[in-house]
Amino acid sequence: MKVSNLASDVPPRRRRIVITARAAASFDPLGRSVAAARAFVRDTLQGWGFADIVDDAVVLTSELVTNAVVHAGTRAEVLCLRTQGGIRVEVADRYPERELPLRYPGERPYADPDRESGRGLMLCAALATRWGVEYTATHKHVWFRLDLPDRPVGTRSSGPVVPDQLLPLTDSRVRVAVVQIDATGAVCAWNEDAEHIFGHPAQKAVGRPLSELAAWPQTPGTGTGIAEALRLSRWEGSYGIRGADGRVIPVYASHLRVRDAHGEPSIVCLLVHDDERALLQTPARVPLDGGHPTETRPADPFEVFIGSPAPDDLDGLLQRTVERARDLLDADAAFLLLATDDETELEVRATTGLPSARQRFARVPVEAGTNRYGSARMPAVHDDLAAVPGAVPLLEATGMRSVITVPLKVEGRLTGSLGVATEIPGRYSNEEALRLQFAADRIALAVESARLGELERLRRGSLSFLVEASDLLAGTLDLDQTLALMAQMTVPTLATWCAVYTIADQASDPYLAYVLHEDEERIDGLRELLSRISPPEPVRGSGARPWSQASLAAGGETVALPLLARNRVIGMLTLGKPSEEHFRQEILELAEDLSRRAALALDNARLYSERAAISRSLQRSLLPPSSPSIPGMEVEVIYRAAGEGNEVGGDFYDVFPIRDGAYGFAIGDVCGTGPEAAAVTGLARHALRLLAREGLGGPAVLERLNAAILDEGARSRFLTLLYGELHPQPDGSALMKVVCAGHPLPLRLSPDGRVTPAAEPQPLLGVMEDLELYEQSLTLDPGDVLLCVTDGVTERREGTRMLGDDGLTEVLTTCTGLTAGAVASRILRAVERFAPEPPSDDMAILAFRVPQPREAF
Repeated sequence: MKVSNLASDVPPRRRRIVITARAAASFDPLGRSVAAARAFVRDTLQGWGFADIVDDAVVLTSELVTNAVVHAGTRAEVLCLRTQGGIRVEVADRYPERELPLRYPGERPYADPDRESGRGLMLCAALATRWGVEYTATHKHVWFRLDLPDRPVGTRSSGPVVPDQLLPLTDSRVRVAVVQIDATGAVCAWNEDAEHIFGHPAQKAVGRPLSELAAWPQTPGTGTGIAEALRLSRWEGSYGIRGADGRVIPVYASHLRVRDAHGEPSIVCLLVHDDERALLQTPARVPLDGGHPTETRPADPFEVFIGSPAPDDLDGLLQRTVERARDLLDADAAFLLLATDDETELEVRATTGLPSARQRFARVPVEAGTNRYGSARMPAVHDDLAAVPGAVPLLEATGMRSVITVPLKVEGRLTGSLGVATEIPGRYSNEEALRLQFAADRIALAVESARLGELERLRRGSLSFLVEASDLLAGTLDLDQTLALMAQMTVPTLATWCAVYTIADQASDPYLAYVLHEDEERIDGLRELLSRISPPEPVRGSGARPWSQASLAAGGETVALPLLARNRVIGMLTLGKPSEEHFRQEILELAEDLSRRAALALDNARLYSERAAISRSLQRSLLPPSSPSIPGMEVEVIYRAAGEGNEVGGDFYDVFPIRDGAYGFAIGDVCGTGPEAAAVTGLARHALRLLAREGLGGPAVLERLNAAILDEGARSRFLTLLYGELHPQPDGSALMKVVCAGHPLPLRLSPDGRVTPAAEPQPLLGVMEDLELYEQSLTLDPGDVLLCVTDGVTERREGTRMLGDDGLTEVLTTCTGLTAGAVASRILRAVERFAPEPPSDDMAILAFRVPQPREAF
């Protein structure tokens, strides 16, 4: 059966698709497999040079693999196919009977954004070029196709013949630094020109991460960082390299990702001085349409203002816009602000010529009034800002006097504001305002289109970020690790530094639990600074709010978000930026989403830690104190509780003094596991000690214990128990009196290697009210060993094989002449080596040995 949904009218098999590369991987039905699948698809597509469609492919793969390994509980098999026009990804699971529900007219759609089930198919329908579901007898395959965006073919670029005096200037000798970066991001090759330009000898540069040398232009929340740039197949642009003297040298670079004959990837970087960028910069693309050489196409007003080629990213476009606006009107500064969706605020996005970029991402209201951007909706000329303080808040204390501001509008809707300014008052008139408005009208649509594209990329990036964060937070219940993950996910992705405060209860003040700064050398100083000021007030309201006290102390912008879980504030997440940066609203919204997930993970870790501590305390109370020293006897106990985090289970043991010259011992197994079994364990151990010290014999002790277990009613459990009394004798032997109530029989090892049962089986406890038990006596002579075990030893399995009583007897025959400790250790090793899997049942081993007369204690 095959059900598919096509995103176009072209039948899927009308044209032949040529597969040029493939990659496959399988993932176990574990939560961490989703993150591993995302990493596999991302690495594969970036290796193929398909960076344009990586984000969509990762999001779709994440949802489909989640359906397989989390919801269906089966292995997921991921196959990536490269074709001439794009990629095809298939995700297969082993539940073919789970068919895609059909949708009939008038019925609800098969997927709902608010529900987890079906969300992967909904995303396929929204993002994929084509997608479908195919069924076989053993598998279900969900596949999707993503086509690459159209790219021009043929001659890429060429330049006209120009006079020599118009050619770009270079140094007396043209130097091109060639630097090769290995897969870890470290420099592996550094040529002579690189040594000359930057001053670092090759032996000091090779091996250092490029991130230590590069002064990368960071754009919080958007743009491409150095790590992302090194993963792209190609990259071209400007940044800085720190020279040997500490100065930052502006460079223009061209990166190409390659791989050697062994398939190992690396990046070849060509770098020149930024003022010699013409050597590397990709020239403007001129379409070759085959027309007459004298034919010219009409000038595009947008390209006339921006220049060609136009930047293909929003930040580059905005920066080019303010630079061209400044040059257009011979201004000292220019700035551009973008409007929020409701047009009530403007956000600073690009400036040039201003003292600093400290206002980046700051927001100002659009409405009129002091410190309000009242001229945003129409062109305005300010002859002298000194006469109208606060008319343009961005320019306060900058020395600018004469200003023009014009709106950016698309279909009558305010999308931004463009302004230019100069230090000379009365410089501009309405004529210059009209020129700037004309330019703004030419670029408004392109700016809005780039802004929407950025928002879409942010949305997809935020989705991937939250999915990754949820996976990481769900993967641990350790409180300290959860705190560390919370901080590491925010720094430096969302903030420069982060501090997490926890609140033990409603009456407690917030406690500074974790501090992280992107500069590790500043963590201790930041922690000390925050410890000297009052913590943020825990407010239940959602959303980020300014934390002014930290802003004054640490400098820059600081916000605090409540960590709200189970209707209670359990802490505060604080984020900080340096003084020259502001938080973007999209970043704060993403931080708010993260804080909700982190709060629940933190509360789960806190509850788990508290309950684990209580459980460990209760479990330790069920274990007996250290075994007493018995004159003339060797005693060894080995105890192993099955299950992670368990110190005691259904098996138990005890060795204790009854009176002078008499000692009691017991080894037992309570039916079942968990708190109920542990409760019976505690009852049995304490009751045995109490009854034995009252002077009762073995049968009477077990009969009264049997009555106490039955009195527990529904909480009672069956109990197998071997109980005995040990009396060291003056001649060096030991007299033992034992009662074996349904327990594996104790085994006696003689010095000659013979192994014999040392008791007879009797009814177990907790089943019948009237028990008639009897006591058996035996004497251990020097060299004899008495071995007592629980059924976790004898019932050790590997498939259908079981160690059993015969296997235990065979191991014990090899223990002749060993001490009690060595006997117990050899039995334990035999049990552990019987099967490769860890033991699944509790085990207790109790060994007694009477030493030979010649042996010293």
